[in-house]
Amino acid sequence: MFRVGNCAGFSGDRVDAATPVVDTLIELGGPCAIFFEVLGERTVALAQLEKRRDPERGYEPMLERLLEPILVKCATHGIPIIGNFGAANPPGAAKVIARLAKRLGLPDLRIGVVHGDDVRDRLDLKSHAVYEADTGLNMGGGEVVSANAYLSAQPIVEALRNGAQVVVTGRTGDPSLALAPLVHYFGWSFDDWAKLAIGATTGHLLECGAQVTGGYYYDPGYKDVPDPANIGFPIAEVYENGRLVITKAARTGGLVNAQVVKEQLLYEIHDPHHYITPDVILDFSDVTVTEIGKDRVEVAGMRGGPAPATIKATVCFDGGWLGEGEISYAGPNCRARARIAADVLLERLKIRKLDVQARVDLIGVASVHDGDDGDLWRKSHAEPQDIRVRLAVSARTQDDADQAAREALALYCCGPAGGGGVRWKTTPRIRTQSYLMRPEDLAPGATVRTASEIAP
Repeated sequence: MFRVGNCAGFSGDRVDAATPVVDTLIELGGPCAIFFEVLGERTVALAQLEKRRDPERGYEPMLERLLEPILVKCATHGIPIIGNFGAANPPGAAKVIARLAKRLGLPDLRIGVVHGDDVRDRLDLKSHAVYEADTGLNMGGGEVVSANAYLSAQPIVEALRNGAQVVVTGRTGDPSLALAPLVHYFGWSFDDWAKLAIGATTGHLLECGAQVTGGYYYDPGYKDVPDPANIGFPIAEVYENGRLVITKAARTGGLVNAQVVKEQLLYEIHDPHHYITPDVILDFSDVTVTEIGKDRVEVAGMRGGPAPATIKATVCFDGGWLGEGEISYAGPNCRARARIAADVLLERLKIRKLDVQARVDLIGVASVHDGDDGDLWRKSHAEPQDIRVRLAVSARTQDDADQAAREALALYCCGPAGGGGVRWKTTPRIRTQSYLMRPEDLAPGATVRTASEIAP
């Protein structure tokens, strides 16, 4: 039996989640590994922006905080660490880890770096098909900032076989992060679809961290979860015969029950008969989910088919600028004051002939479910205690975005009574669109070096 623990489900997740997972794995003993999943498509875009500002950056910004509490423990107890914290700059992340390792007295720590996800020089936007979920969106155009393909587990396995104690990846299939150590430990073949289905299902269930241990699940009075401030992150127990059990770190909050596991199983899969990962196509149509003890759920019945004929690559385009301006209104008649403030903002953009696309939300009345035309907040008769007016604009230039956002600032003296708490800012934007590539057009691989070799 091999245990896999997850220590992060996205970039921005809790930085102290790893310690309980690692401590639990050490207490239980036996072969195991941990992984960090910190790279969504939004995160790749943000990392590419950071790398444009500073070529030495573009990796997970909390990398040191994530690894420092557990690096020595994992190295001492032989627990491999796998993470896509390389983002747009895996070599840069490896340097950070190497410097951290040397500072912690681990100069010989072996660090693997996966390469090959950067396909900017291999992707022809005119000849490669647009991923079907993106067709009709017409989001392409503009300068190509980056292009990254979803790699399979194979280069991670290569790094582990070459003795890597920490493996840094960029864009990789999320389930592949957990599948790789299972393939390495059990010696599974990359065409054993039944076994790969077990590993990829493990990765899918664990990849979002606390989502499978009660996070994003609890709804007070309907679906209660104990001690969510200390929610424990998940651990999977995987057996050679295909048995899979989901549990969590000891002495932590949260829960693992059938309902929360089912919710995560169905998360982001589109077609339960045909869930595509870079390593195997999964069929969840006959899966059973059974509670076998406190915080222990067994998952069985997953099937696997041959890996897909194409791999998704996410292309990032220069998307101009986002401008945001906000101001709050509170107390009696705040809805009327907020509404006229919103109308004034939109009218000011017309008067100044700023080249922007704009949207105004009345947060506290309608925002999440509203459209760009503000139809819901205009029709609402709600009388909240306070309202936050938010103006958001898309512009080709930073100056237009900034000037539009500053109209919210001008409402301090030019707006209706009682406005306060103004903020405004501009942010460069990245637009993304996905394309399909053949696996044979990729050139993935991994290099393994010691911390001292990476950061002399």
